[in-house]
Amino acid sequence: MRALFSKDWWLSPGRSDWSILVRLSLAGVFVLEGIQKLIYPEILGAGRFERIGIPAPEIMGPFVGWVELICGGLILVGLFSRLAAVPLIITMLVAIFTTKIAILLGTEFMGFSLRNLDRYGFWSFSHETRTDWAMLLGAIYVMLAGGGRWSVDKRLFGGSPSTA
Repeated sequence: MRALFSKDWWLSPGRSDWSILVRLSLAGVFVLEGIQKLIYPEILGAGRFERIGIPAPEIMGPFVGWVELICGGLILVGLFSRLAAVPLIITMLVAIFTTKIAILLGTEFMGFSLRNLDRYGFWSFSHETRTDWAMLLGAIYVMLAGGGRWSVDKRLFGGSPSTA
């Protein structure tokens, strides 16, 4: 736990040789989704956020789009990987809370709308959240493991076994 408060840990690339696979997966989703929130705001950005019930959608839609694009890009190249993962973790938690809990309950939840689906409840929730969980856990992995061997973090900050 002490490591989380150390600047050296946050800038460390970690020891994983294969973090790049998780980084590519995260970047492939977040960069592309971030761009789409910005170029299709009525469908995936502010318009969608308004339909969901997210406050200040005209601000939050573009904001989330830029967060996904910038943080996804940082993770892609492995620059400040651990730090870039934190906003993505928050994004995924908010996405699950605002769009998927209503599916689990089968009714609107705390002002967030319920999408029209064929079914609701646990099985529908688990189906609809599969990508959310994968992205959340991938971002948590990058935060904990770092950008790894093939990252800009490794070139800039080095790293040793003690900084994993």
